[in-house]
Amino acid sequence: MSAVLDFAKRPLVVAMVLIVALLFVGNVLSPGFASSQQIMRLLIVAALLGIVAAGQNLVILGGREGIDLSVGGVVSLSAIVAGNLMSGSDAGIPLAILACVATGAFFGLLNGLGVTLLRIPPLVMTLGMLGVLQGLLVVIRQGIPSGRAAPALSQFVTQPLLFGLPGIIWLWIVIGIVMAFLLARTVYGHRIYAIGSNEQAAWMAGVPVRVIRVSLFVLSGVFAAIAGMCLLGYSGSSFANVGEQYMLPSIIAVVFGGTSLAGGKGAYTGTMAGAVMLTVLQSILTTVNIDESGRQMIFGATLLVLMLFYGRGRAMRA
Repeated sequence: MSAVLDFAKRPLVVAMVLIVALLFVGNVLSPGFASSQQIMRLLIVAALLGIVAAGQNLVILGGREGIDLSVGGVVSLSAIVAGNLMSGSDAGIPLAILACVATGAFFGLLNGLGVTLLRIPPLVMTLGMLGVLQGLLVVIRQGIPSGRAAPALSQFVTQPLLFGLPGIIWLWIVIGIVMAFLLARTVYGHRIYAIGSNEQAAWMAGVPVRVIRVSLFVLSGVFAAIAGMCLLGYSGSSFANVGEQYMLPSIIAVVFGGTSLAGGKGAYTGTMAGAVMLTVLQSILTTVNIDESGRQMIFGATLLVLMLFYGRGRAMRA
């Protein structure tokens, strides 16, 4: 019985149960909510959130109250960069990919250097970077939608590619496998857990703490940039604040997935389930006509509740 209870308390199990329950509730409120077509649309939206949350997961695992609040700005900027480089042409996709990855890595590098070399708290550093990105977006586009997704990108994100699943879902699966291998089977992953659990002990053991912490912010920026490009393919065009919707949910997905905000314990599998759960919840809130401000209030309250239960206390493994 004890083993069964421990299994039932795992974040991944809790998330799966909640996903099924939310689908049932959604289907009661709106018949057809749990249809195969609707579930596929929800998975596409969840993949966008899950890709952003991958980088967020790494930063949080690294400890020192690490949270990347700039991911929304990176998503928005990357979507605009990709859209303007493509301008509706498939020929612009390779250059757009390189530019987006470079953009995300650059701002992630600035975050990492600010946190490690200047000793600025991650929350302050990334919040300041978010303000810089928002101002940059206003200067560049002044809130006017710009750029168009290439047809191949839109098809990759929204149309079946293999076994009836769109390309973005396969991309998310690959990211999940890579993340699981990275964290569980590599020296780099073990070092992330080490500095998240006890940074001083990791440093004394010879772990290059600063280099790894900078790399976590770089990866967070890269994942956010990839999500921004995929978001462009999903929506067809981009606008200045398109990425703002991902900042808070990406943190909630990580915490709900069992990663402690104190760092050092957690896994990406739970984060993936958390992203699906949040997407289903957001769809239900939209179905019952709760506006964006109401949804943000609910997400904020959800994060506070999760932190109260296990965000800082006994971390649960996925």
